[in-house]
Amino acid sequence: MSDAVQNALDELTRLHPKKIDLGLDRIERVLKRLGNPHHFLPPTVHIAGTNGKGSTVAFLRAMAEAQGLAVHVYTSPHLVHFRERIVVASNMIDDEKLVDVLTRVRKANGGKPLSFFEATTAAAFLAFSEESADLCIIEVGLGGRYDATNVIDMPAAAGITPIALDHAEFLGRDIAGIAREKAGIFKFNGVAFRGPQSDLVEAVLEAEANKMNIQLSQWGQDFRAYKQQGRMVYESETEVLDLPAPGLIGDHQYMNAGLATAIALHMQIDRKAIAKGIENVSWPARMQNLKTGPLTEKVQSIGGELWLDGGHNPHAAKAVSAAVADLEARASRPLVLVTGILANKDVGGFLDSYAGLAAHIIAVDIPGHASLAAETLAEVAKSRGIASYTADDLDQAIDMACQMGDADTAPRILICGSLYLSGVVLKNNS
Repeated sequence: MSDAVQNALDELTRLHPKKIDLGLDRIERVLKRLGNPHHFLPPTVHIAGTNGKGSTVAFLRAMAEAQGLAVHVYTSPHLVHFRERIVVASNMIDDEKLVDVLTRVRKANGGKPLSFFEATTAAAFLAFSEESADLCIIEVGLGGRYDATNVIDMPAAAGITPIALDHAEFLGRDIAGIAREKAGIFKFNGVAFRGPQSDLVEAVLEAEANKMNIQLSQWGQDFRAYKQQGRMVYESETEVLDLPAPGLIGDHQYMNAGLATAIALHMQIDRKAIAKGIENVSWPARMQNLKTGPLTEKVQSIGGELWLDGGHNPHAAKAVSAAVADLEARASRPLVLVTGILANKDVGGFLDSYAGLAAHIIAVDIPGHASLAAETLAEVAKSRGIASYTADDLDQAIDMACQMGDADTAPRILICGSLYLSGVVLKNNS
């Protein structure tokens, strides 16, 4: 990242004492000063949920681009470079344009309180409004109703991925209340699609959709997707599609790809492009098998495997552990977790999914973030019956993990627990 970009981002962090402060008044004020750029976007898909948002966005983007469409994309957080968050007409925003829109947002704000996410969201909308594209895909940052992205008046479609507990300090622990907040992206007389949900969440989303006269297509009722003979089958009330297996690993990706397919069909993306997008999708740190880099070379030198996933809550851990169990069924190896997790996460719930599956866990701190102390993380792992250790950094953790195979088999090493940790891995392993 250039010094100019870093300086522009640093200026924005000083505008508001809180990293996250949900509400729409501040961003609406700034957008009005900028000429309401969010009113000048191409057809927009707005995606909310707890898990699978990024993967669903990635599938939908890949499908659209396979049809030759230019796509704006806004996601968060980034892994290595901030520019990853803003994709303008299918290209990551360049440094010059990013500095330009960040500076214009700061000037339009006039020194008033504005959270970092609100400022960067306004910058993304400004960049999108000044470059033509065929489709815009916006990922909610946190919640839905009061998230800064929810200034969009009428998206072409809204999508709701699986909802679970996360960010309790902002959203609370009432799952029905959380579902209502995420359904806040519904707009009167709009169109929405929901992925797999618990019975309670299903009921809440359906009730909220009825209040808003939403045309809601529901997983398991109006459409579904599943694995069959190494491929993906998508079914709706009107058709059955035989599609390639998702390019992202794990059975949960069939659900994300299925939701993206339902939305893509609504957006009139053709079937061949949908198939190509499902197969060729790319989304880092989602059960990513690391093939190159210095950390990988250490693991490959002893015949092991190195995997990376950024899932950070119990629901995500359940999905990832199922994917790892599938790998184990195909080729058995001792599983070693290298884990760092933020202090505000449900670490016990996260580790529960790996009890009986992981042979060892090596706990690390996440540089630059308020992570749970490695010693505490190791103690929680021990309480789950997982042999646990601590390491000073990733390099030491990988060195330790490489020694944890058995006499005949090198280990399968999974670095997990946080997207921020994933970012450190991708930066250091390039």
